Amino acid sequence: MVTIVDTVSATPLRPRHPEKVNRPDALSPPKPDWIRVRAPNTRGYADTRKIVKENGLVTVCEEAGCPNIGECWDKKHATFMIMGDTCTRACAFCNVKTGMPGALDASEPEHVAEATFKLGLAHIVVTSVDRDDLADGGAEHFAETIRAIRARCPTTTIEILTPDFLRKEGALEKVAAAKPDVFNHNLETVPSRYLTVRPGARYFHSIRLLQRVKEIDPTIFTKSGIMVGLGEERHEVMQVMDDLRSAEVDFLTIGQYLQPTRKHHAVMRYVTPDEFAGYEKVAYTKGFLMVSASPLTRSSHHAGDDFAKLQAARAALAR
Repeated sequence: MVTIVDTVSATPLRPRHPEKVNRPDALSPPKPDWIRVRAPNTRGYADTRKIVKENGLVTVCEEAGCPNIGECWDKKHATFMIMGDTCTRACAFCNVKTGMPGALDASEPEHVAEATFKLGLAHIVVTSVDRDDLADGGAEHFAETIRAIRARCPTTTIEILTPDFLRKEGALEKVAAAKPDVFNHNLETVPSRYLTVRPGARYFHSIRLLQRVKEIDPTIFTKSGIMVGLGEERHEVMQVMDDLRSAEVDFLTIGQYLQPTRKHHAVMRYVTPDEFAGYEKVAYTKGFLMVSASPLTRSSHHAGDDFAKLQAARAALAR
């Protein structure tokens, strides 16, 4: 028997999105001028990146290719993504890696808390990949992270952006019991686009999850967001607003979908800044305490400033 060992060819890397590799390219129209952002190259950006790497953390800013990373990291704002960098779902819009994740890192909550302390954050946003492989979807890990931040940084307010915990009995209750200041769960798109854009999720389950948070603890601010430019109609966006208000959601974000690669869902249309302004005006008339709608709006963009506005809006209603 002869054994041949290849010492020349590099081991082929596993595709970032194995489920999308064989899809035909989906072409999007050229980006308009209002979408363009500067490349990140400031001292503040470099300092934030160093702290993130030193603590072995993953950020959604990098993994999802957020266009606002330069602005946010320059101000030492980062959205930490817990439970690894690999998602068990394969949404057509998302740039996060897909596959079977590894085991949870038991020390991660402490690392997130330490990075929060080093960055001097008054408001922290924590999100995660979907972990359908875990019995509770990672709910206890979320709760441990919230508790670790509270212990290390007692004055820091905490915002979480969670998956839907679909078919995970009692998961939501674990997270809500840890009492985050803001509970965010994104609908991502209108119901008619779910089969092509967010096939692993269920629209009305997500609405019910947000409603349930308010039933458990009415003091927790709730938040949700959608992308536009995926083929939705204006009246469908209006219906999403109504559904969210029926669930007593406080804060709505609306941003432009941007295609990560040609294997992802194409941009069907670039919504104009004037249209975003119209969405924001209508959303406020429907009763949201806070609305952020613009081409570059993302869930955690300006999260700290927006949290202060949320508090002020609630206080004004209580007078």
